[in-house]
Amino acid sequence: MGTRKLYELLETFMLEHQIKMGRDALFNLLASNHLLVKRRKRKIHTTNSNHWFRKYKNLIKDFTPSVSNELWVSDITYWKTNEQVYYISLITDAYSHKVVGYQVAETLEAVESIEALKMALASIDSSQENLIHHSDRGIQYCCHQYVNLLQDNAIKISMTESGDPRDNAIAERINGILKNEYLYNYEVDNINEAKELLASVVKLYNEERPHMSIGNNMPNEVHTKNAPTNKLWKSYYPKKPIIVNQYQD
Repeated sequence: MGTRKLYELLETFMLEHQIKMGRDALFNLLASNHLLVKRRKRKIHTTNSNHWFRKYKNLIKDFTPSVSNELWVSDITYWKTNEQVYYISLITDAYSHKVVGYQVAETLEAVESIEALKMALASIDSSQENLIHHSDRGIQYCCHQYVNLLQDNAIKISMTESGDPRDNAIAERINGILKNEYLYNYEVDNINEAKELLASVVKLYNEERPHMSIGNNMPNEVHTKNAPTNKLWKSYYPKKPIIVNQYQD
């Protein structure tokens, strides 16, 4: 995980053992040992919006969820390991930042994204109301099977209206976290190993990784309790931007 989150988790331990180290010093220590989380450039495109299926309006402009299961954001990302490329479909609750549905596959077929949606649907009450599902305009999310499953569960459909990643920022951010902080540190040889590793990574992210956008709480705890949250990331201004800007927070 990022250094700020690691520092918060270690702070009590360091105080108990009289270890005097501030956040900047921890950044430098990790950097000198090549342990900071590196950013990686995106090279593979996973969105094909050039299709004849219906594209839906963006319903979440200036919308901020106030409880869990009010807004889900979905996206597909790639994961390259041992010269093999896998595709991960993720559905994340925008309020708690908990990953509620996921699937990894060797293809970009819509059926794989549908499996992630089925997992997410299994986590909620059938009487859930006012839930919005937001995604890009990729063929996986616009196809009849995916749309019908959303409509059958009375879920409103929202889609981006441009190719700007900021239109689906939370989903894009989760993609980066799971890959850069977790998946890229491992190698897998087949799809079964990939599925096992992804399940472990999602569990770690949901249950053990503090998130600045939810007050440094864990996504699963916020999601389950509908706990009030506050953003902390705006208050962090690192003294050495050359080091920090190269890596995830």
